[in-house]
Amino acid sequence: MMHLDRVKEILTANQEIAVHYHGIPVWIESIEQSSSMAVVSARGAHDHKQLVSIDALEETGKYFT
Repeated sequence: MMHLDRVKEILTANQEIAVHYHGIPVWIESIEQSSSMAVVSARGAHDHKQLVSIDALEETGKYFT
């Protein structure tokens, strides 16, 4: 389970940090701070965006360069 503060850190990080939503690798596009929701898209498929609960996101601990 991820928290809003960590999502903010990931959005501003110098490295790409791997995040999954129900086992699917996703890119965090933006956050809706007032509702604890995030707009995500599947990695490699930025044309399909989805609004999901930040609590459902999971950081995998992997980094991309």
